[in-house]
Amino acid sequence: MISLRDPDALFSGGGMSFLTGGRSAKFSYGYSSFRGKRASMEDFYETRISEVDGQMVAFFGVFDGLLLLFSHGGARTAEYLKSNLFKNLSSHPDFIKDTKAAIVEVFRQTDVDYLNEEKGQQKDAGSTASTAMLLGDRLLVANVGDSRVVASRAGSALPLSIDHKPDRSDERQRIEEAGGFIIWAGTWRVGGVLSVSRAFGDKLLKPFVVAEPEIQEEEIDGVDFIIIGSDGLWNVLSNQDAVDVVQEITDAEAAARKLIQEAYARGSSDNITCVVVRFEVS
Repeated sequence: MISLRDPDALFSGGGMSFLTGGRSAKFSYGYSSFRGKRASMEDFYETRISEVDGQMVAFFGVFDGLLLLFSHGGARTAEYLKSNLFKNLSSHPDFIKDTKAAIVEVFRQTDVDYLNEEKGQQKDAGSTASTAMLLGDRLLVANVGDSRVVASRAGSALPLSIDHKPDRSDERQRIEEAGGFIIWAGTWRVGGVLSVSRAFGDKLLKPFVVAEPEIQEEEIDGVDFIIIGSDGLWNVLSNQDAVDVVQEITDAEAAARKLIQEAYARGSSDNITCVVVRFEVS
């Protein structure tokens, strides 16, 4: 059990809102984050509702700071993404009319901007980014790295992102064609040091490790809820396990807290962070 008297115990919160689309979509969201067994906290998350060109848009994201093998400290990149990624998306002039192209452009440019700010830093740092954006009846998921987004439809888990791992055949081919390599060092790693194949930052591994997002779009209709989580959650819970935990908990914040507690009870040794978004479409 996680002691709620522990100052490093669960941090959580949530909210509720409406989005205008073809129908009125009411949603509630909750988030929870826990340092867990790690000595430091390198997970960050963001929930933001903004008006973009007269349309309300909700942004949700989990950013997991990455550690290179034999290195320390991955929080800088994740914190930068929390502060800048959604701000950059909402200010892109084509975000509403050409959303997918805007997402790709903003992810790339945010990576460039971060690397420019990092000049002079001796230690390399990087981060994943798993994001979900709600625009009217549309749900867009953009993912870089091995944090993950999973939806529930009638109680069945539906993955909305695929982890970017070096041993994915398409990722391995992309890395090798760019002149890089992967080797086994406890797990498959790019250049022998990084266990994900796409990330923000990690300047020493460019151009093999890129911040090019894979994007998936779903209609909100028929989706009961989504879960966005860092790998501290998914290392010990399957997609269906996580959906089963959330299924009977109507309060999104309580559901996010329960996921963290379940992952910790199952032995997760990483930081654990998740966001749960529940939909009610009328």
